[in-house]
Amino acid sequence: MIHFQTINSKSHSLEQREQLFSTFTFDESTPHIFLQTCNRMEIYWGEGKVPEETIRHIYRVASGLESSLLGERFIQGQLKSAYQDACKKYKLSSGLHRLFQSAMHTGKNVRTRTRISTGAVSHSQATVDLIKRNQEKKGQCTIGLVGINKLTADILKFLSTNDLSKVYICNRTHSKALDFAGRYGCECLPFSDLRQLVSICDILICATSAPHSILHREDITTDKSLTIFDLAFPRDVDSSVDQLSQVEVYNLEMIEKEVQQNLEVRFSEVEKAEQIIDEEIKRFNEWQSYLSEEKQTECKRPECKRINNKQTASQS
Repeated sequence: MIHFQTINSKSHSLEQREQLFSTFTFDESTPHIFLQTCNRMEIYWGEGKVPEETIRHIYRVASGLESSLLGERFIQGQLKSAYQDACKKYKLSSGLHRLFQSAMHTGKNVRTRTRISTGAVSHSQATVDLIKRNQEKKGQCTIGLVGINKLTADILKFLSTNDLSKVYICNRTHSKALDFAGRYGCECLPFSDLRQLVSICDILICATSAPHSILHREDITTDKSLTIFDLAFPRDVDSSVDQLSQVEVYNLEMIEKEVQQNLEVRFSEVEKAEQIIDEEIKRFNEWQSYLSEEKQTECKRPECKRINNKQTASQS
């Protein structure tokens, strides 16, 4: 029988997961697959028949239905890595091989046939999607980024691999800006040159921790079109900037509206994803039934009976 044990964000709080982590041990000599992500730890082991509960669980995991962020894609790579690591370390049972290979196939199938992973569902992803749309209209863009934190770092990872962008970084702590500029292949401007940065940008991203606005109407001296993403709370961009005809401002509320719309699309696809999982479970169970029938046929053959009789006689 194939078994599994799980500690995840749906069944355990963060504190409970931390406490259970230290007690979540397994005999390393036993062939098993260990899956660990930011919000789950799971172990699969054993041989023989796979219960439907186990099949359904891992298929849902692979499809992103068990993720705290519905439909997220990272789990597919994490599942594949866990399986490959176990293959290198152990001789896994045929049931475990088939289970994980079919789970990865199911996850891909769900994402291909539904919109469960469509659209951005984080502030950074939503901002990147909107930047892409702007670039489709404008082509090559000069982008300015003001403020350094996890949110802007996530956006920078995309911008640094985007050939359509020239990126400038500006931060109150100039040494921190220099470090990020070197890491992501960008250029750096001191915070005192904020007006200059605004004048050369097509897109400006602001996400500082300032307790007041840092960009005002008088700071924008250019007549060319400018798109601003104000990702700060309180806002970095004064409301008077919205009145400029050449400037389009996206604030946090607008970004979150985009995220919410995408989440609604994803939730509307859950039922369709469940139907695909049911189809794949049926296929897996058909494979198990076929194997079981094959084994029974093998045991009824004359040579198999002779072997069994010899074993019985020797045991006597």
